[in-house]
Amino acid sequence: MHHLPQTGSKPQDHLSEHLSVKMAKVNALIKSRMASKHAPRIPEVTAHLVDSGGKRLRPMLTLAAAELCGYDGIFDVHLAATVEFIHTATLLHDDVVDESAQRRGRPTANLLWDNKSSVLVGDYLFARSFQLMVETGSIEVLDILADASAQIAEGEVLQLTAAQNLATDEATYLQVVRGKTAALFAAATKVGGVIAQAPKLQIEALYTYGDALGVTFQIVDDLLDFQGDPTVTGKNIGDDFRERKLTLPMIKAIEAADQTQRAFWHRTIRNGQQEKGDLEHAIALMAAHGAFESARSDAQDYGMIARSALHDMPEHPLREILGDLIDYVLNRLH
Repeated sequence: MHHLPQTGSKPQDHLSEHLSVKMAKVNALIKSRMASKHAPRIPEVTAHLVDSGGKRLRPMLTLAAAELCGYDGIFDVHLAATVEFIHTATLLHDDVVDESAQRRGRPTANLLWDNKSSVLVGDYLFARSFQLMVETGSIEVLDILADASAQIAEGEVLQLTAAQNLATDEATYLQVVRGKTAALFAAATKVGGVIAQAPKLQIEALYTYGDALGVTFQIVDDLLDFQGDPTVTGKNIGDDFRERKLTLPMIKAIEAADQTQRAFWHRTIRNGQQEKGDLEHAIALMAAHGAFESARSDAQDYGMIARSALHDMPEHPLREILGDLIDYVLNRLH
C-alpha cells in the first residue's frame, strides 16, 4: 500500500480546498468513532496513523464522486469515513505482514506498540467501518464495500505466494494490484455515485476511473522504486528488489530473460541470495529489455482509461480536478 507524496501535490490540495467543509465533518466522525470506552489503546494506535499526515485521498474521492453526481445528503460523510477506516485497517495489517519500520516517515504502529496491537486494532477499525456503512441504509453500498474489503485481503494473500515466484506473470501482478490498491480506489468513487443515486452509466464510469487510477498509481510507484529520487519518494532505490517483491518491471525482464539471466533472478529473488552489485545488474537487465519503458507505457494506458471514464461525468470543477490527479500521478515519472 502506498501514498501520494506529501509535497507539490496540487490536485489533492485543490480537492482538499473544494471539499474542506465536508472533510472537517469526516475527520470529526472518524475521531468520534475511533474512540473506545474499554480499550484506550485503540484510539492511541488509531490516532498515531490517522493524524500522521496522510493525504486522505480515498475519502476525498468518495466525497468528490457524490458531489459530482449532485448528492446533497449527509451519508457521503459516513462513506468517506468508512473508506478511511478500511484503508487504515489495511495499513495496520500491512505493516505487520511487511515487517515495516516506517510509515509516512514515522515509526509504524507495530514498532511503537506491537504486532498484536496492530492486528487487533485493525480488526476493530474494520468492524467500525461496517457499522458506518450500515447507517447509510443502502444494501448496495454495503455490497460494494464488503466486496472491496474481500478483494483487498485476497490481493494481500495472493502477493504472499506471487512475490517471489518467478512464474508470476503480468496477469497475476494485475490481480494483486487490483486487490491491494485499486479495489479501494474503485469502491471509494463508486459508492459516491451510488449514494447519490446517479445513473448506472455514471456509477460504472466512477468505478472505472477509480480502478484505472489505482492501477496507474501502483505501476508508477513500482517504477519509482528503481528510478525515483529517494528525497522525493521517501524510499530507497531498489527496496522492492531487496525485499524480493516482484513488480511489473522485474516481471517484464524475467519474461524476456535468457537462461543466464533467469539464473540471476532465481538466485536473487527466488532464493534471496543477494550480493553487492546485484541491484545495479537487475536495473541494467530491466533497462536492456525495455521493461521500464513498457511499464511506463502501461501506466499511461491506464491513465487514458481513467481519463476517458470522466467523459461520462457531468461538467463540474471536480471533474477537472479528478483529471488533473491522473496527470499528477503520471508526471511523477518525469
